[in-house]
Amino acid sequence: MSIRLLDVLKHSTLTPADPVIRAAAAVAAETQLRWIHSSEVLDIAPLLSGGELLLTGGQALAAASDKRRTGYIWELSERGVAALAIETGAALPSIPSSMIAAAESAGLPLLELRKRVPFVGVMEAINSLLVSESAGQLQQADQASHAMAVELAHGGSLDRVLAVLADATGSEVVLATNAGVTLASALPAGHTKESEPAASAEGGQDHAREIHVDVSVRGIPSARLTLYVRGDTDVNLARIAGSRSVDILALALLQRMPPGLKEMAGAALIRAIDSGTQSWRLQQLAPAAGIAAQAHLVAIVVRSAGSRQTRTNVDHLLDRVARHSVSYADNAELLALAVLHPDSLQEDRTAIVAGLQSIASAEGFVCAVGPVASGISAAPQSLTEARLTLELAADGGAHHGGHGQAGAVLDAEAFAVERLAFHSLDEGLRTDFVRQQLGAILDYDAQRRSLLVETLRIWLDSGCNTAQAARELHLERQSMHQRLQRIFSLCGGDPRGTGRLAALHLAARLAPRLTTTLAATH
Repeated sequence: MSIRLLDVLKHSTLTPADPVIRAAAAVAAETQLRWIHSSEVLDIAPLLSGGELLLTGGQALAAASDKRRTGYIWELSERGVAALAIETGAALPSIPSSMIAAAESAGLPLLELRKRVPFVGVMEAINSLLVSESAGQLQQADQASHAMAVELAHGGSLDRVLAVLADATGSEVVLATNAGVTLASALPAGHTKESEPAASAEGGQDHAREIHVDVSVRGIPSARLTLYVRGDTDVNLARIAGSRSVDILALALLQRMPPGLKEMAGAALIRAIDSGTQSWRLQQLAPAAGIAAQAHLVAIVVRSAGSRQTRTNVDHLLDRVARHSVSYADNAELLALAVLHPDSLQEDRTAIVAGLQSIASAEGFVCAVGPVASGISAAPQSLTEARLTLELAADGGAHHGGHGQAGAVLDAEAFAVERLAFHSLDEGLRTDFVRQQLGAILDYDAQRRSLLVETLRIWLDSGCNTAQAARELHLERQSMHQRLQRIFSLCGGDPRGTGRLAALHLAARLAPRLTTTLAATH
């Protein structure tokens, strides 16, 4: 028997929270749960799979604008989240009326937790029940996937393959291209299209009962499978069976409609850029991939464990923000090109960096966005600089805000001085320069195991803002001033207002990447 939202509200771990339904109470009675998750991140929707009860505290919502709060509700609803529970208290005394109205309109059950409970305990207890329930659903889903494979092996059409899935899940099933063109569809046996429409009479979609699954062919996102769950059918079974059917559907699509020439040309273009192909060849390949030879674009390098979901999320982000994009996955590295709108180059690039950060923080990958390239001939340079940024961050990650760690998005523009020094000076010259500028401070750090070089770098990165640097270093302002006075005494005085400031800043940025060499020359 499926675990429903009302069952969870009566569970012993959640009743101490004194929960009350503030919106979509009629929907709550029939809402099935797949998982319970907690997060304070407002941009969490793209990282959820649907069917979750999302628990959140009120701090982030209290600080957000009213527009962002209602947008948060709609994003969760469109993702198919089962329900949202908000803990009210000192930061957020009550749920804003605008959020309640948005949730009611979206059909998203909205719960208020009027007392504090440990979210971890709630998730451990209820997710263990959901795991037990899912074992049977997995078995049924695997049986459906096997039956679909048999149908395909016997030459069944896409409609017939989907009919197996429709019967197994009791859902209307539609397979469409990324452009929205329907390729095939099926209804459960005994149902007609008119008997129970997927959309309500008012035209609104019940997002919690729509399951969307992306289907990729040879690594190229090619179609979307949608299951419209009918009546009291098990939503979680439909979700699992839909996910389990992806490989079968990808094979069916490959037999009937292999990846389009544009997608194949895009992959070939990125491989050519990566291999250092001559400019004239790139100008030949670009138009076939839908990229003008003179387009402004950026290269993106993503390094991860090779998750298919990572590529899907990155591709969806670039489809939304960029004018056009192509991508290519090679083992644990994903390479992408994003074409920017000519009248909003920096705005597009900033949006790409921000969007990647929201994905990376959840999926744990590290990536770099290269500088803007003017024309396809300059794309190899953008890719090279993105890769160089990853290497520089890996070398100095522990001394540069942890940028070498997983879950980070690196902006090549933030490493401009390091990249310039790497290209212009060999390691010996870089080492000599750093010793000339910071020799006394380096010796002081080595003798006392202090962090004066890091303090200097963070202070200079902040624009010599002492208060901001102190916050980043978790220091009292008095301690920060004492460190600065020691630094000034070692480097010949306060550098502000002198020509030494830029040289000290460059040396401080280079020092973490030359630690081994500097130690050897000491």
